Parts: sequence; structure tokens; C-alpha cells
Amino acid sequence: MKYFRLLVICAAILLPVTSFAQQGPEDEEKKLYEMIQTEVSKLEETLELESWQVFYVDSILTHDYNAMRDELMVKSAAKVASSDVYVQIQDKWMEQIYNSFSKVFDKDQWAKYLKQGAGREKKARDKRAAKRKSN
Repeated sequence: MKYFRLLVICAAILLPVTSFAQQGPEDEEKKLYEMIQTEVSKLEETLELESWQVFYVDSILTHDYNAMRDELMVKSAAKVASSDVYVQIQDKWMEQIYNSFSKVFDKDQWAKYLKQGAGREKKARDKRAAKRKSN
């Protein structure tokens, strides 16, 4: 379930990159903002976040997703064809989000977050990173 959500998030970020010529920047920004707000609301509800935590989660996701999108757009504009490059960029930013959230969530919230799939995603990122290092 969490893996599926990660794929949806990545698709939501990559889709505007691939269809950039067909849509205006406003549409792209709106879709990204809606996706971020959906994720913030879900985390707020499932982890019972306090208002200050909601602010930080929203800020973290807004900054990091925008930075990831920008980096992916640069690669796309450069016509980089290797999917490994795009996965590596996504892994870098998802790791940044993971580390930032670890500073915002309390012990119980962090445990819930990990159980919701973040722990599996972290293991998958670490496994891909180890594979890249060994090559």
C-alpha cells in the first residue's frame, strides 16, 4: 500500500514533467500543491499531528517536492533517458523527507509512520543505494 502511494507521488511529480508542453506552469503547480495537501492531511489524521507539526510537514513536503520536481525537470530537459537517474533523484529527496520527518515526529508518531510503509521504503532506498555503490 505504501509502495503504491510512493508510485502515485512519483507519478504525480513526473507526469507534469512529461506533459509540460501541454499544460501551463499554473496547472502543474496546482496539481503538485493539491498532492502535497492531500499527503499533509493524511499524515495529520493518521499520526494525530499537532498544528506546529502540520506546519513543518507542509513546509518540508512543499520544499522537497518542488526541489525534486525541479531536478527531475532539468534531467528531462537534458533528455536523460536512464530511468536509474530519475530513481536516484527521487530516492535522494525521499530520504531528505524521511530524515526531516524524523526530527518533527515524536516517538509514537515515528513508529506509526514507519509502520505505514516508510520503513519498507527506507529499506528499499538503502538497497538501491548499496547496489549503486557496488556497481
